[in-house]
Formats: sequence, structure tokens, C-alpha cells
Amino acid sequence: MIKNYTNDIYKDYTRLYSDFKLDFGDNFNFAFDIADKWAELNPGKRAIVWCNEEGEEREFTFSEIKYYSDKCANLFKSQGVEKGDAVMLVLKRRYEFWFCLLALHKLGAIAIPATHLLTEKDYIYRNNAADIKMIVTVNDSGIMDSIDLAHKKSEFLEKKVVVGGSREGWVDFDRELLNISETFTPSPEVMSLSKEDISLLYFTSGTTGNPKMVTHNFDYPLGHIVTAKYWHNVEDDGLHLTVADTGWAKAVWGKIYGQWICGSAVMVYDYDRFDPVEMLKVISRHRVTTFCAPPTVYRFMIKEDFKSYDLSSLKYCTTAGEPLSPKVFNSFYELTGLKLMEAYGQTELTVTIGNFPGMEPKPGSMGKAAPGYIIEILDKDGNICPEGEVGQIALRTDLSRPVGMFTGYYRNLEQTKAVWNDKHYLTGDTAYVDQDGYYWFVGRSDDIIKSSGYRIGPFEVESALMSHPAVVECAVTGVPDDLRGQLVKATIVLAKGFSSGFEKLKQEIQEHVKSVTAPYKYPRVIEFVEKLPKTISGKIRRVEIREKENK
Repeated sequence: MIKNYTNDIYKDYTRLYSDFKLDFGDNFNFAFDIADKWAELNPGKRAIVWCNEEGEEREFTFSEIKYYSDKCANLFKSQGVEKGDAVMLVLKRRYEFWFCLLALHKLGAIAIPATHLLTEKDYIYRNNAADIKMIVTVNDSGIMDSIDLAHKKSEFLEKKVVVGGSREGWVDFDRELLNISETFTPSPEVMSLSKEDISLLYFTSGTTGNPKMVTHNFDYPLGHIVTAKYWHNVEDDGLHLTVADTGWAKAVWGKIYGQWICGSAVMVYDYDRFDPVEMLKVISRHRVTTFCAPPTVYRFMIKEDFKSYDLSSLKYCTTAGEPLSPKVFNSFYELTGLKLMEAYGQTELTVTIGNFPGMEPKPGSMGKAAPGYIIEILDKDGNICPEGEVGQIALRTDLSRPVGMFTGYYRNLEQTKAVWNDKHYLTGDTAYVDQDGYYWFVGRSDDIIKSSGYRIGPFEVESALMSHPAVVECAVTGVPDDLRGQLVKATIVLAKGFSSGFEKLKQEIQEHVKSVTAPYKYPRVIEFVEKLPKTISGKIRRVEIREKENK
């Protein structure tokens, strides 16, 4: 299955979009067809470079990846895991995550990556909603206590596995892995997978209600060829670092699938608390060639002294997860000479809109439609919006269903039909397209503010606010108003050294917004807070701010 995706014609976006095509047969399984294939063709090829905050470092070749994933598959099999069984992985950035994920693929089981921030209640909901049979986690008493408490109310949970330690009632991963066979033989059922077989299930961190369960089949990794080669721009034998915890979909976007298909090793920096200085040291010391992180990471990094680090190995940098402000784009470009290539996607999809090789990025724009995706901006009646008009981002799936698109919301046909009909998949996000075909993110559909006849997206106001030195973080929402329908409100976390007690600062911020964007968008209401309400994945819960205001 390994193929060279470096043809020069794809350096031209127009040809990339029109000519790109993925050819693959039935029964694709990433663990056998990519990871094990590299072990066969080039056993000494570098797969993972891992380090942690304590200074420990390890490298793994593809030969070692096959060795450990085969042993891990035998371990899970010995504990009763079979094709179709659901296994939750709560492994932070431990390198064992890669062994476990591949092992589950080899068994035809369902891998459910999850964050270590879950509570007892979260585990109970997830365990019962997805019939989770086994949980594998790190040796952390807080995490294990929550899982033990949830176990009592989890109908299908049979096994608990701990990595890096031992505990009564738990399987000792390290001890069992040491003593188990390295020879793995897949079952006939795993060698004849169908498009309906689930390989991955993610619980999305929605801002309202219980998380949805997004399912992907075994073809999903192939969709990330575009992610890795034409957005991340990885190189064969390069070293790619994506900043993401393994509990989020962004990890498989940037830490395994597309990167390994394209021959790039992945850098894994295992830390608990983000420190921009340490991140810059890791990039410099390990000679990272391509880098991807949320705008927040870049926002902290550009405040450091870049001259203190040798970043000459960096060739390409990308960003996603939240809208990128022009200020961060320009500052990073001035410091490094590299233009941040932004992209957009969802847990349900692969990279959907992006800035690709051969394109000139417009600061603040998500870019253009990714190969395989047909994008339309629709109004509330389902009509295509003209250039410059805000509408919902929709995918035409009747004409082209992208490789890597989700198969639906697990056990919830009604929820699936609400966003995906015979013609369109509705993302729930709003944007507009300009005359050059570049898309500009506005916000979630329910975040749009309607004031005095104007439709105002929170991101454009937040970008203006973030360019003021007093603002370190902010959320823009609409509050009810008898005269205007809604007023624009800014909830702001102030930078150090600024006081929230002065009315003068509010006026200064308001005038600043008027000067950098359309005056009608400025926040008439400003509230200073110590922190913003967020989901478990770190997304701002604007709905919570609105509910508080309405009460």
C-alpha cells in the first residue's frame, strides 16, 4: 500500500484539487499495510522519537513498532478482546499509545482514544454508551480512582489495564507484555474487513448535551494522506511534531496515519503542562522539520526570544483547532520567515479546507477546499450563498464522499440524519468565501450575533480584541437588548499588569476594536473574568456565557 505521494504536479493547488485520487483495494488495515509493511521494507526506518519533561528519550524503528504492537495484540487477545470489541485508551502522550492503537487495529477492535481529564461521571456515560470492554490507562491514581468508581456502574467493562505500574484488580501491562509471545497471527475475520467495521470511535466535546460518538472505519487513515503530505507538507525521513494529546482526534491527524504513510517519523513530546520555552527546546534539539499546533501555542511561543534557539531545521508550519489571528501570523513570519498554513476540519472529517503548497495564504483565512471535498456555503433555506455572504459550511457528499469521512454517529441514526442527508453534510460552522475561493471562518451557527440588522461572527471581533495588549483570552457573545435585538459582549481575561478596575480600559479596548474592524462590531458590553468556561477539550463554552447572561 505504501506509495510515493510526492509528484511535483501536486505543488500546484489547481492540479492537486482536480487530479488527486486515492486508489486502494478492499480490506485495508493500517497496522498491516503501513506499519508492518515499513518493518518489512525498511526495518531500521525511524518511526517515533519520544521524549518527556524528565529528560528521558527513546526512538523506535518500524521493526520495533511491529514487535511491540504484535505483543500488545497478543496481550489484549489473552484478556478477551476480539473483533468489534470497544477499548478505551487513556494514555496521554505515552509511547505505549502507538503499540495499543496498532494492536487494536490488528484485532479488528474499536479503539476509543480519550483524555485523562475525564471524571467518574464521564467514564460511566462513555462505558455504557459504547459498551466499553476494556480501559487502558497510565499509572495515575486520580485517573484510576475515577475508573474504579465508574466500574461499579459500567455494565460491560471487564478489564482495566495499567501502563507503568501495578494496582490490585488491574492488569499490569508492562509485566504481561514482557512475558507474552511476539508472534501474532490475525484472525480470518480481521483479514476480510468491511466498510461497516469500526476502527475508531471518538466522543466529541460538544458545547451542549452529551458528547456525540463519531465512528470511522478502517479506511479512515487514508484520508490523512492529504493532511500529512499536502497540508503538513511532511517529508520522507523527516520528523513531524503535532502538538496534541492522544485523547483527541488531532493526534491521529498528526501523530501517526498520514505521516507514516508518507514516510515521516513523528516527534512525541510527553508533557503535562505546556511551556513555550521547553517546546522550542524540543524543536531545536531534535531537529523537527515540520510542526503543527493550535494558534494558542504559537501565541505563547512568539513572546519568547527566538534567537536563543536553532530553528533552522523547521521547513513548514501549520495550524488548526481555532481561528488564526493575522497578528499571530505576521509575528511568526517576521520571526521565522515561515508562513503559517491554516486549515479546518472536524472529528467527523479529515482536513476539509486548508492552505496547501502552491497557495499564498491570506492571514486569517482557512484556505481553499481540500482535494476530495466539494464545499458549499448555504443559507438557512439551503441555497448557495453568494461571495462574501455568511452561511453554513456544507459538504456535497452526493457528488464526492471524501475518503476518511465518518460513517455516522454511533447508535444514533436520528442524530446522523440531522446533519447528513442525501445531498449534504452540514458542519454546523459558518463561514463565507471570497472572490478568490478562500474561506473565512465566522463561528458556530448558534454563535452568530444579530444586532441592529447586522450578522456578526464572534471570531472577527475576538481577533480584533486579541490584538490589544491587555487581552490574553476572550469570548464574544450576544446579549439580549430591546432596541438592537442583541448587543455584542466581550468576556475578557486580562494579561498580567493590567487592572480590571478601570472604566478607562474598557473604553480603550472598545475604541481599539472600532479602529481595526467595522465600528458596528465593537463590544458595547465588556466583562473581565479570571478564566473562561471551556469544554473538556479546551473549547470556549460561549453557550454557558449566554445562559448566564439570559438568567
